[in-house]
Amino acid sequence: MNNKQQKTLIAIFSKPTPKSIEWQEVESLINALGGEIKHNQGSKVRLDLNAISLNIHSPHPQKEVKQYVVNLLREFLEKAGVSP
Repeated sequence: MNNKQQKTLIAIFSKPTPKSIEWQEVESLINALGGEIKHNQGSKVRLDLNAISLNIHSPHPQKEVKQYVVNLLREFLEKAGVSP
């Protein structure tokens, strides 16, 4: 995991929940952790990591992930055994 991916991981776990995490950064982090990203119909996305799955919508037209999605990502990563 590179420096930028580490910063994204720290941001996801930070409180209060940040508003400035970009979707591209999330995808890069999941890939670096060995996870899989499956783009489905429209903006639907399935994230798989360590036998844990999360179905969410990628942001559009903006780049930033909404705060409630960051919270879901935090829970997903915790269940998958990932922490900063």
